[in-house]
Amino acid sequence: MTSRGDTLIEGHVWTSFIRHFVEGTTVNLSKGYLLALVLLFAYLSWQLVTPFLQFVLGAVLIAFICYPVQTRLEGYVSPTVAAFTLVLLSVVVFIVPFVLVVLAVADDATALVQELDPETLQVAEFEAWVEDETGFEVDLTATLVDSAEQIGTIVLEQTTAWFSVVTHTLIGLGLALFLLYYLLKDGDELMVWLREITPLPADVQDDLYGELDEVMWAVLAGHVLIAIIEGVIAGLGLFVTGIPNAAFWTFIMVILSLVPLIGAFLVWGPAVGYLLLTGEPILALGLAIYSAIIVGIADDYLRPIVVDRYAEINPAVIILGVLGGIYAFGIMGLFFGPVLLGALLATLDVVNDHYERLGDETGSS
Repeated sequence: MTSRGDTLIEGHVWTSFIRHFVEGTTVNLSKGYLLALVLLFAYLSWQLVTPFLQFVLGAVLIAFICYPVQTRLEGYVSPTVAAFTLVLLSVVVFIVPFVLVVLAVADDATALVQELDPETLQVAEFEAWVEDETGFEVDLTATLVDSAEQIGTIVLEQTTAWFSVVTHTLIGLGLALFLLYYLLKDGDELMVWLREITPLPADVQDDLYGELDEVMWAVLAGHVLIAIIEGVIAGLGLFVTGIPNAAFWTFIMVILSLVPLIGAFLVWGPAVGYLLLTGEPILALGLAIYSAIIVGIADDYLRPIVVDRYAEINPAVIILGVLGGIYAFGIMGLFFGPVLLGALLATLDVVNDHYERLGDETGSS
């Protein structure tokens, strides 16, 4: 038989167990509630950022490039003055040239479309040939005119949409400039805050941020900068030899130069063929020699020199990052696609170096 004392002891044990269970459940509910709030606000914040994602990424990219200059300027002037100066400099160095390039490319693209008129295409001769061969009379000119009228109607109907695009772009540029200013001015405080909320030891964070920094510079200096240099060098050859719409094709060569194993040859190669077909063999030979030697030297020698200063990224990572980044993030994906894949590889290296030690520390705490 169970004595009264044993019953009291058993009752005390059960009471203690229930109390600890309730306290543990309360703690778990509290943690779960906080995590749910974090996820909710993170999702809502993402919805706020998404409409201006391109501009936010652009501000982050320019801030990363300008941050070393910001830290040096802060040794002479206040962070506010340094950040404001760099924002103005960024407008002159990055934004204005980008807008001018976009306008030049758009102008060349428009001219390229306008050149496709009936006289250039010898529509009359083609219509006569079709009628002689088939016996059917065709009027391609009238068809083109009707199509142009339909396109004009569509453009007129889309005027409101274009106005919305322009307004959105102006707002986005203003937002990007404000973000750039505060990222530069408060960059140190942001890094301190990130370190405080990151549940990793200081040495592991140093390795992680160091790896990410190397990957970012490897992509920007070793691939983006080299692609711009190659595209511009190749574009000079197009301008000198009189290739039509050279600005547009130069922009295309810059994009192609971002992708390893492809490069600017897909443009300057057909350009050489175009010069041959138009009766300019000397210009064709000059363009071929110039592009093969000068552009080839920039790719074969300049790229390794720059890449050796930073983390070397496999060309497959660059190809996948560039192509996938365009689909995922638009034009800014050209830069952030390879960075994200490189960041994944860098994080895996940090995990491989520190994972076991972090597990031991967790277990002993």
